[in-house]
Amino acid sequence: MSDGAGSVERVHRTRRVVNRLMLTLTGVAAFVVVVPLLLIFYHLVSAGAGALNLDFFIRLPVPVGDTGGGMLNAFVGTLSLVAYATLLGVPIAVGAGIFLAEGRRAPLATVVRFVADVMNGIPSIVIGIFVWAWVVVAMGRFSLLAGSIALAVMLIPMVTRTTEEMIRLVPRELREGARALGFTRWRTTLGIILPAARSGILTGVLVALARIAGETAPLLFTAFGNPFLEWRLNEPVASLPLLIYQYAISPYDDWHRQAWAASLVLIGFVLMVSLAARFVIRNPYRGS
Repeated sequence: MSDGAGSVERVHRTRRVVNRLMLTLTGVAAFVVVVPLLLIFYHLVSAGAGALNLDFFIRLPVPVGDTGGGMLNAFVGTLSLVAYATLLGVPIAVGAGIFLAEGRRAPLATVVRFVADVMNGIPSIVIGIFVWAWVVVAMGRFSLLAGSIALAVMLIPMVTRTTEEMIRLVPRELREGARALGFTRWRTTLGIILPAARSGILTGVLVALARIAGETAPLLFTAFGNPFLEWRLNEPVASLPLLIYQYAISPYDDWHRQAWAASLVLIGFVLMVSLAARFVIRNPYRGS
């Protein structure tokens, strides 16, 4: 009897030791992940906060060699690029995600899923070259439209796969109840399943927007940049990533400070979008 009790105690002691060891290892892993992020944010604040003022947000860049000025054109350009990319990409991505979730065993669904996974791994610069060859060359000019298409191409596979997974996570009972009430398959999907998965899909869209907002490589081949305020679809536009790149490689200290400030603003935008995504996903069925 005592041998059995001692054996159980040894098992419990071993489990406690393993549990503490694994908790320690996960804590160390979390620390290793968080520290570089905090160091990056600290360096951005120390290097760029001094250049943040009202002029930085409301003025255009000054001529080469002058000091001062701002990045109004880059803010407007980034917002325009992200907005048009969202309008172009999200409807296609959500539609494709619904198709993958509803026809998961169809041969075409298998092909679409494979293509989406492959596109998620394509380097952004390759997408930029592709859009340059098919859109910029055809139009004969760099443009906001070309940049938006490049960002939309990056957004589509991410939101497609997120939409598929969120729809598949919706409880099966909702679908069965709607079908029992006489709903057709597509009416069930659009009227019941899609609203139930809305929060998860919105989270995926926000994460994708945070990703494309910081892209530079595809915009070098499509939007190109513009020192003036521009929002027309057929004209080149500036963006924060492009201006950060241009200012960072320049020989002017004032431009370097503005590049750090723009990096800080861009990181702040990504952080706010990420926090919004976490808030939305906090209750995936809230408001459905």
